[in-house]
Amino acid sequence: MKRQQAGFTLVEIAIVLVIVGLLLGGVLKGQEIITNARIKNLENDFNGISAAIYSYQDRYRRLPGDDPGATRFASVSGITTQAGGGDGVITGNFDEPSDNTKESRLFWLHLRSAGLVSGIADVTKLPESCSQPLNAFGGIVGVSTDPFTGGATTMPGLFVGYTRIPQEIAIILESRIDDNEVKKGAIQSDQTNYTATTNPLHKLYFAL
Repeated sequence: MKRQQAGFTLVEIAIVLVIVGLLLGGVLKGQEIITNARIKNLENDFNGISAAIYSYQDRYRRLPGDDPGATRFASVSGITTQAGGGDGVITGNFDEPSDNTKESRLFWLHLRSAGLVSGIADVTKLPESCSQPLNAFGGIVGVSTDPFTGGATTMPGLFVGYTRIPQEIAIILESRIDDNEVKKGAIQSDQTNYTATTNPLHKLYFAL
């Protein structure tokens, strides 16, 4: 006599579906938490840089990177001059990779020398002394007043720039803080729009 094969009851199937739903919901919620934490990190970077600039100006009456009196700090081997131009602007691309004569890199040297941002201004650590810090998405954070290229128009005055920002993050930041316009307002991008289907990585510029 054949034994009857046992199957799953409707109750058991329902329990499994509930568990799967809870697991999927937990994963999605976890991803949302991570994304929000990274966005918050970008916002904290901006606020921290703003505070460091104001503190430097309050202490030395100059803009970091542009400070002609930065020779007050200990010299760093390999840098021909630590002094900026003193003209009220920070020259050089915000993401300048290596030219330590550019004020956009001297900006970080001056702030580190003044103890206003993390990192070491050290004669034995030249690249680290002038290098831009990393952001939460693996790009860099930089500061400049120089014009930038791409979709954005030239932002008047000082700005904080971020590289390697995913498009969906750029859209969230725009909707939270600004006007959803890629070429206008306090946040701009090097891309021509926020609707590209390839989800490109953006350079974002935040006005200071």
